[in-house]
Amino acid sequence: MGYRVWLLPMTQQLLNSEEIVTELDISHLTIEDDTPVDNLQSEKQQRLLVEPLYSSKALPSPFLAAANVGLFYKLKGDPVVPDAMLSLGVQCADDFSKKQNRSYFVWEFGKLPEVCVEIVSNQEGDELTLSRKSQQKGKTTVKKDLYAQIHIPYYVVFDPLKQIQGEPEMKGALLRVWLNSAGRYVELTPPQGISEVGQSVWLEEVGLGLTLWSGEFEEDVTRTWLRWCDREGQVISTGAEGREIERQGREAERQRADRLAERLRAMGIDPDGV
Repeated sequence: MGYRVWLLPMTQQLLNSEEIVTELDISHLTIEDDTPVDNLQSEKQQRLLVEPLYSSKALPSPFLAAANVGLFYKLKGDPVVPDAMLSLGVQCADDFSKKQNRSYFVWEFGKLPEVCVEIVSNQEGDELTLSRKSQQKGKTTVKKDLYAQIHIPYYVVFDPLKQIQGEPEMKGALLRVWLNSAGRYVELTPPQGISEVGQSVWLEEVGLGLTLWSGEFEEDVTRTWLRWCDREGQVISTGAEGREIERQGREAERQRADRLAERLRAMGIDPDGV
């Protein structure tokens, strides 16, 4: 699978000079604030978008999937922190003790992530519309517009708790996905969005799709989740699901062997001697 490399104009200029790149001073940047902000639904959903990609080998290496990590797209100013992001063709540096290796600095990785996902947990996230609190703070740009301006190829909004159903761009949908085209987003999902389990949308530049799935994840409660899927809409298995599928396969094979042995015995044939 070929990858399209998405670079900011600033990043392209920086990459033209190895000396500049290696001497960038990021001491002024705050990369971790240690503030717990996610609810349990969001935290579980984030892991469900990250772990399967590594355990299933659904994508060729290298790639980076991460949740709640700062995406630094410029040297001055705050980062944007997507709930989940996916970047193809890159990998983490070996040494996490170095500050420049602990967040997604576009000038370090040399490219933008392909996908940024926002999981709506309340009406204060500014995913599509500025909240009153953000307006009072003087913010002027919603996340969708910001991601478009920095040329993130795919922007995903999932509203599992139905917090922003009434917003004009959601129109009652649980999932909407946009593709960046010349700095503006064009919606990939249908006009009515996606709200039904089993519906999916294909991300061509990634080679994976996203779908709504109903089931149990880490507890005996059925919920609706956002998951990666293949072109046919089949979900990418978690590590636990993959092991269970293998276990069921072995059990089915054992049962077939037992039935065959029983038939052989009925015919007067010792299966152990065959």
